[in-house]
Amino acid sequence: MHKEQSKKNTIGNDRGFTLVELLIAVGLFLVIMVIALGAILAVLDAGREARSLKAVMTNLNFAVEAMSREIKFGTEYYCGVTTSTTWTPQNCTGGGNAAQPAITFITSTGIDTIYRLNGTQLEKSINNGSTYIGVTSPEIIIQDLKFYVFGASVADTNQPRVLMIVRGYAGSKPTVQSRFVIQTSVSQRVLDR
Repeated sequence: MHKEQSKKNTIGNDRGFTLVELLIAVGLFLVIMVIALGAILAVLDAGREARSLKAVMTNLNFAVEAMSREIKFGTEYYCGVTTSTTWTPQNCTGGGNAAQPAITFITSTGIDTIYRLNGTQLEKSINNGSTYIGVTSPEIIIQDLKFYVFGASVADTNQPRVLMIVRGYAGSKPTVQSRFVIQTSVSQRVLDR
């Protein structure tokens, strides 16, 4: 009889999960999966934003490098925009002759070129200011652009150089905006006459 009673007790303990226990387990599993899926989606979104921001910053770096190269091999620097076909080079070192958000110069190929800040975009003209084309992508917001020119006057003995400062941000969402300040100095490659 002892064996029979032992068999009954064993069979009675193997009854399985109740419906309530099963519902609680499935509910906990769903909550954990929703949290995990949210985290995965956030990581994927951050990756997309990072790639987009990298492309925008690459565009900005390319624009600044191209502008620096043209200024380096250019001549006849003028602070500001001039639509005249002839102008006198001028310094803008701050103080009474303040820095400008634009520069006009002659490229190494003899083209009158203007770089300027228009709203929040850097623009370039190669036809004396008749038309301008955007140099930076619309995702880049340039808040401030300054050109300082030193040694541009023909009477001085200094080699001309241009200091350029660009300040702004990239990114559409305030939480993922990347602020930047780029400062570069470019010396004229051609020896001053």
